[in-house]
Amino acid sequence: MRDPKPSGNGSGAPLTRADRARTVASVLRRQVMCGAFPGGVLPDERALIAEFGATRNTVREALGVLRDEGLVERRRGVGTVVIGRSYEHPLGELSGLAEVLQQHGAVVNEVREARALRPPLTVARRLGLPEGAQAVYLERLRRVDGIPLSLDCTYLIPEVGEPLLARARKTPHTLENHDVFDLIEAAADMPLGSAEVSVHATVADPATCAVLEMPEGGAILAVERLTRLADGRPADLEFLHLRGDRLTLHATLDRAKSTDSSLL
Repeated sequence: MRDPKPSGNGSGAPLTRADRARTVASVLRRQVMCGAFPGGVLPDERALIAEFGATRNTVREALGVLRDEGLVERRRGVGTVVIGRSYEHPLGELSGLAEVLQQHGAVVNEVREARALRPPLTVARRLGLPEGAQAVYLERLRRVDGIPLSLDCTYLIPEVGEPLLARARKTPHTLENHDVFDLIEAAADMPLGSAEVSVHATVADPATCAVLEMPEGGAILAVERLTRLADGRPADLEFLHLRGDRLTLHATLDRAKSTDSSLL
């Protein structure tokens, strides 16, 4: 049995079974990562064949894609069960990762480094620091229910970072138990204002894979975020390494509020 051919007048080459399996896997992946299946068990093959109008081989190949990604596994007498899920982090609001993830489980920050240092020149420029000035560097591994989700490398301006370190020395576990945004606002005695964010996907280097306890060659979402205080001053520059198999960046966009980008 072959998969139904697509309708329409397209002149492209016919889709292969691998193409169709990828399409099925894309839909199922989103459902798996959002916890859409009650009890963590996917519908049986017959139900998936009917839902997607695909062949048994295509469905099995799609499930194999998800299995290779570590999201599902086959259990005798049960079916295909979810063994991995993803957590959403909203892009449309300025919130720390811990603020978002605490609703999903126990968030623990493992402090790997916290000290004053001379930052790279490009970092100093982004933070508005003179050449040779010091910044405070903070590196933390974030876990949810014991599972590593992100490695956060943060450079803070001295006016924020030094009071933060002083507080950490005075009150143990400050850096482990608080979100960096909360710490910045407390140290600056001022709310945060805005942030510039850029995201790209990349293959994690072996050292990062080891820290995040993910297979070598795994994908990460590399996020660079420059956050400013309410008065416009840069407060921190963060380089976040998010596990691509465990974190999803989410945003709700409104076209009516978009800048007119019509071509002339």
